[in-house]
Amino acid sequence: MSLKSLKKQRRIQVVALAAVALVVSTVLIGYAMRDGINFFRSPSQVMEEPPAPNETFRIGGLVEGGTLIRGEGHEIRFSVTDGGASVPVVFAGVLPDLFAENQGMVGTGRYVEGVFVASEILAKHDETYMPKEVMDALKEQGVYQDPNS
Repeated sequence: MSLKSLKKQRRIQVVALAAVALVVSTVLIGYAMRDGINFFRSPSQVMEEPPAPNETFRIGGLVEGGTLIRGEGHEIRFSVTDGGASVPVVFAGVLPDLFAENQGMVGTGRYVEGVFVASEILAKHDETYMPKEVMDALKEQGVYQDPNS
């Protein structure tokens, strides 16, 4: 064999090894993130196509006025709406300070037997900020008004 063919063979081996390493790393990253990826759904999307009870996802919208009920202990019940549909939410924990009726929120959890069981609740942090997904869902329903206008 000539020196030229040995270099070509070595180059092919290096490229093949790099391709295998890329595939293996992609599979490992996907496997590690399988529980970390939470899809966003608006209340209308949840009511149209209810997710499986074992699927963790994020829901966002406005806390519907008149629905906030503080139960015994840390349990809180309320409904989240995008103007087109409302989804009842139950949360056991401490709510953020800025959490209030008719304000934006995003929750992470599961939809079980017609109720969103939240493991985490986030509220908008000031009067002007609202998560993009929530804003888009509210605009789609014709509910969102720009606070700057």
